[in-house]
Amino acid sequence: MAYATTTKLERIRAALAERDLDELWLCRPANYAWLTGGDPVVDATSDVGVGAVGVCRDGVRVLAPNNERGRLIDEELPGLDAADVDPEVTEFEWHESSLREAVAANHRGAAAADVAVAGVETFDPTRVRSAMPPAERDRYRDACEETTAAVEVVARELTSETTEQEAAGALSQALLERGFRAPVVLVGGGERSQRYRHYTPSDAPLGEYAHLTVVAERGGHDVAVTRTVTFDAPAWLRERHDAAGRVAATALAATRDVGSSGGSAGEVLDAIADAYEAVGFGGEWRAHHQGGAIGYATREWIATPDAQDSVTLPMPFAWNPTVQGAKCEDTALVTERGVEVATATGDWPTTTYEAVSYDEAVSFHDPLSLG
Repeated sequence: MAYATTTKLERIRAALAERDLDELWLCRPANYAWLTGGDPVVDATSDVGVGAVGVCRDGVRVLAPNNERGRLIDEELPGLDAADVDPEVTEFEWHESSLREAVAANHRGAAAADVAVAGVETFDPTRVRSAMPPAERDRYRDACEETTAAVEVVARELTSETTEQEAAGALSQALLERGFRAPVVLVGGGERSQRYRHYTPSDAPLGEYAHLTVVAERGGHDVAVTRTVTFDAPAWLRERHDAAGRVAATALAATRDVGSSGGSAGEVLDAIADAYEAVGFGGEWRAHHQGGAIGYATREWIATPDAQDSVTLPMPFAWNPTVQGAKCEDTALVTERGVEVATATGDWPTTTYEAVSYDEAVSFHDPLSLG
């Protein structure tokens, strides 16, 4: 499996030189996983993992409590192993300090961390996570394919009487069986998904139709996907779904255009807002965030009207336009050469949508009738 660890270490060391730093400590699970491909999470509610990895100008260090060291070294550093990086390991007693306190006590020279730590600078490495190195795109495609397969298998087994919570449990189980954590699992039946854009699962039955939305993470890679199934589809659903599909196609076309010219996320959102107007649902973008870059977090950034985040290519993007009661969401790899919908399995019906104001067409997934 390709982890592109060498490229990532080079980026971090360039950032260290730019800021005149000697070390950068990655404590947040997303950053740890981005570099190492491992999972340092035990308590999913914590903003730090159970161990940290430090990148120095001439080496790599791992900091771990005595009760976690063995597992982290044996199982949770696959990217370092693949790159033949032999880290220096520092152990501390679990009962003597927190991870933040251990970094504060063991850092060397001018150091920074991705969380607040006494005595060191704070550094957000999000910008060095883009673009996605070519060496790991196949591994990312695998994550996309398996995430989508899990969602589609569960979706085909649903009935109108299935509750949102039952469907969410099945999604979580299917993803876990494939080695994924699922930081986002949303299921909205026909009644609640018309009222809420984030349909956190309830005990309500699915009813006429349902949206299944997940963000799944494995090996440092995050994938977003939504599938819609119908049992007795309302007459308006197709029109609204198609409108969301055209907005999604426009979002990806604008991403390619803006990214190729070095533009910002706010420019993509402008194109999205114009697309909503063109398909007859002007202003609908205000009802829900539209998504943005993905890859190493549930979103690397979310586009807002004034967002200055750089649209960097090549990179995965997950745009998720909604029109009340309808949603279109897939993860796509965007390069200057084109757009590849990575969450396509070939086992679900699709429609090709023409982007608004761009010479681009993208295929997205239809509502699947199970009636």
